[in-house]
Amino acid sequence: MINNDKWAPADGLILEPNAHRAAMESVRSLALTAGPGAGKTEMLAQRADFLLRTGTCRYPKRILAISFKVDASRNLKERVHRRCGSELASRFDSYTFHAFAKRVIDQFRPVLTGQDYLEPGYTIGSPRVFGKQIDFMDMVPLAIKILGDSEVARNALRITYSDVFLDEFQDCTKVQYNLAKKAFQNTGIRLTAVGDTKQKIMAWAGALEGIFLTFSEDFEAEQLNLYRNFRSKPQLLRMQNEIINKLDPASVMPENQITGEGGEIHICSFSDNQEEAEFLVSQISTWIHKDNIPLSEIAILVSKQIDLYAEQIMDKLAQYSIPYRNEQALQDISVEPAARLIIDYLLCLFGNREPEAWKRLMRLLVPFSEDEEQTVIYSDWQSFIRAEREEAIKDKSDLSFPNRWEFAERFLERVGEPTLIALSSDYETKSRLQSVIDDTFARINELLVYEPVLIKTLNRFSDDRAVRILTVHKSKGLEFRNVIFMAVEEEIFWGNENEERCAFFVGVSRAKDKILLTHANQRHRPDGYTQRWQASRTPHEEFLGYAKAILE
Repeated sequence: MINNDKWAPADGLILEPNAHRAAMESVRSLALTAGPGAGKTEMLAQRADFLLRTGTCRYPKRILAISFKVDASRNLKERVHRRCGSELASRFDSYTFHAFAKRVIDQFRPVLTGQDYLEPGYTIGSPRVFGKQIDFMDMVPLAIKILGDSEVARNALRITYSDVFLDEFQDCTKVQYNLAKKAFQNTGIRLTAVGDTKQKIMAWAGALEGIFLTFSEDFEAEQLNLYRNFRSKPQLLRMQNEIINKLDPASVMPENQITGEGGEIHICSFSDNQEEAEFLVSQISTWIHKDNIPLSEIAILVSKQIDLYAEQIMDKLAQYSIPYRNEQALQDISVEPAARLIIDYLLCLFGNREPEAWKRLMRLLVPFSEDEEQTVIYSDWQSFIRAEREEAIKDKSDLSFPNRWEFAERFLERVGEPTLIALSSDYETKSRLQSVIDDTFARINELLVYEPVLIKTLNRFSDDRAVRILTVHKSKGLEFRNVIFMAVEEEIFWGNENEERCAFFVGVSRAKDKILLTHANQRHRPDGYTQRWQASRTPHEEFLGYAKAILE
């Protein structure tokens, strides 16, 4: 335990003044807006470190973090673990809104009566079955009802937490915000809401307008803004600043914070999408083989409809034997903690050298404990995996995948249900956990059809060694050295003007070093696609203009 004035950011990091001030706030709630790459997640991790290390979050109180995506929730939890260490991080709970709602339901289920009654062991799925099954979208409203009807439930929650973090708050919907209000409004609990109004691309899901102002009024929160971008190089920052000036002039980054000439912006024009695909894959090959850019640091973004717009480039990547991940096809299975666990184990079992997979595996399987006990647990797992690995490579002529599944099943059995459930509160429903396991196996089998070498398939499933192909929506929270933003054309940005501008901003702000913006005069109708399709294309002059302003 240290005094507040003795605290300094973990790992010797230097925070800009407003971020340092936010990290050390010990009285008021905070409404913190920040641009992409400004270190929002890092600031929250440093704030958790301050609260826990100084005792501002007094033992045995805990910190609750609520995010909108499983991977964002896991990322924040892992970062707090690195900053604070295992012992303090054990008092940090990180959930999605739905996972948090489910915990409330599971703990206080008897409060629900009448049409909302639920039996023990209820499941989540469709359709809704009275008493036995609820729909995914029922979870947050039911949690609100419990907290509204039960003083015991409200008090139990409020005595547990001293601080609550709300990440990516710009995407908060009305019903989600009502849950936060019902749980924590008019209490002594400090709330820290963090987000970027320029990244608001969830309007289709009901994200609230003016959410930061509403939050500031409801929770008497102090408003702060982070300007510094730690991700993108100067030229890319200048282009982002052009967009910010259109979206939110008050948040334009000061010129003295953008120095230097690093970073590259390219506008690439093509006669048709075939020419586009050939050029882009050749460029990606150069990045990989000549510039030594890791596959995982390259992303191809499309505003929407990946399978229609990126069909030819995926075919070309396959011809060049360049591994890629179509995030749309993977859906959300790739970010499931249980899927990550299985992939990491198989990489350690069948790979030659997979240090990152091993680190992730041991961090999960060897929890913090007294040194001697921790050493014993580590040694036991090391012995188990070594023995299984020796068994796996005994007969290389018999590596049919059903046999490989036997290794995975033995591993999961040894891990045990309590540890698997601890990965995500969603897994408390056994059918959900089994579904994730089955979907993981099924997805690997699908990938093996295209890439029969298991290790290459596993690396395509994971993030380790594959070019990422994803929509702007899927790219939120991610960053890459080189980004290709395809089809910057009028015909694909057909939604609400300001929402499309926000989406474009999200996409270009994923790049750290280099961005290529492409457009084609003709996009041929995808094979087998019978719905409306406009072959003749028009460059999006406004969006490309942000780049031209920097290049001129």
